[in-house]
Amino acid sequence: MSEMIQSNILEISYLIAAVTFILGLKMLSQPKTARKGNFIAAIGMTLAILTTILFHKQNGEGISNLGWIGGGIVVGSIIGYVMARKVKMTAMPQMVSFFNGMGGACAALISLNEFAHYTSGGEVTMMNGEVLVMLLGLLIGSVSFAGSIIAYGKLEGKIKDFVFPMQHIVNLSILAIIIAIGAYMMINNLADPVWIYLIFGLALIYGILFVLPIGGADMPVVISLLNSFTGMAAAFGGFLYGNYVMLTGGILVGSAGTILTVLMCKAMNRSLTNVLIGAFSSKGGPAAAGQGDLSVREVTPTDVAILCAYANKVVIVPGYGLAVAQAQHAVHEFEKILEGKGVDVKYAIHPVAGRMPGHMNVLLAEADVPYDKLVEMDDINPQMPNTDVVLVIGANDVVNPAAENDPASPIYGMPIIQAYKAKNCIILKRSMRPGYAGIENPLFFMPKTSMLFGDARDSIQKLIEELKAL
Repeated sequence: MSEMIQSNILEISYLIAAVTFILGLKMLSQPKTARKGNFIAAIGMTLAILTTILFHKQNGEGISNLGWIGGGIVVGSIIGYVMARKVKMTAMPQMVSFFNGMGGACAALISLNEFAHYTSGGEVTMMNGEVLVMLLGLLIGSVSFAGSIIAYGKLEGKIKDFVFPMQHIVNLSILAIIIAIGAYMMINNLADPVWIYLIFGLALIYGILFVLPIGGADMPVVISLLNSFTGMAAAFGGFLYGNYVMLTGGILVGSAGTILTVLMCKAMNRSLTNVLIGAFSSKGGPAAAGQGDLSVREVTPTDVAILCAYANKVVIVPGYGLAVAQAQHAVHEFEKILEGKGVDVKYAIHPVAGRMPGHMNVLLAEADVPYDKLVEMDDINPQMPNTDVVLVIGANDVVNPAAENDPASPIYGMPIIQAYKAKNCIILKRSMRPGYAGIENPLFFMPKTSMLFGDARDSIQKLIEELKAL
């Protein structure tokens, strides 16, 4: 087969792969087609990898290090398969952060490895666009890697939010130093690898300090932002290699992550700048100070089951506690029993409920909850005054009325699911500990609110037993 024909086959396969990426991303926007879209995109990536191995030519020679490539594919596939099979829904955000970090690390390593190839004659020149792209890929990929690993540790509970005086000034100073070194390299034609490794080290430090102070309900936004960083870094790698499918994939991931970040910030009524430099966790003590001495009303599963069974409309608000308890299947069974009794049941989905974008949607989809029962915040809130019972399962911050009526609250201005407007509110919690943002919730002390303490799955199972007995 001639080299021209092989090149044409490779280009056509890249075009097909790029189309599958676009189709896959489009299908991911709907729960009903998300799995199929993921599969289509995976086929496109497999096609791109195989045709690259078989038909890529450089200086008339094909790829020679097939052993390393094959070994990497096998090892990576085994690790990915095992992690995907064993991961619990509670740990899904951590896995997303970890995999995202690996993508950023790959982009950074590409830049490090290719530095020598793009310093012609032992020099860097200002007109060398490849070097500029390489430096940007190194910076963004390193920040994405370090930041994603810190996010993984925070979600896993192994790393705490950390803030020190003038932290944001320190961060901006490190970023300015990185940019200055890159400009200095190109202006003075410096090809010494020491400089590139210095940028690499500083970028890792910046990535760590960038994510350390951010916590609370801001974590899903940060995960989306880091995902967009990884996409951009991959796109820069595509520029370096002249690989259009890598470039297309990176652009799609980067743009999708950016759009999702903007949409989530809008849903929280917060600017991205406020998320990055005004994190909930850095604000200090809990809101609603002095609320702790107020009493709460505790109810039994029998009381809740009777209240729900004779209601016309019940809204379930899922949160991270639902994922921790692995209660999604029990909740779906509870929902079906209520519907069998003529009760209208819906799920209220907050954009930042859980620990990653779409966490509750994925969780409930796993339990085969019908997609039309998942109602977004803006659509469910007008229905709350006509809702007989709101069941809040493991959610705290996304139903906190302090976001609407307490200007001193760290989450003031964040749109919430207005559970407090329902006729009755039942809170399923293990204890009275505050949510992930670390602030008190006045909803728990309202006269119309009752607390059902215990593990969410156990509590739901008891409700199911009570409903069956009615």
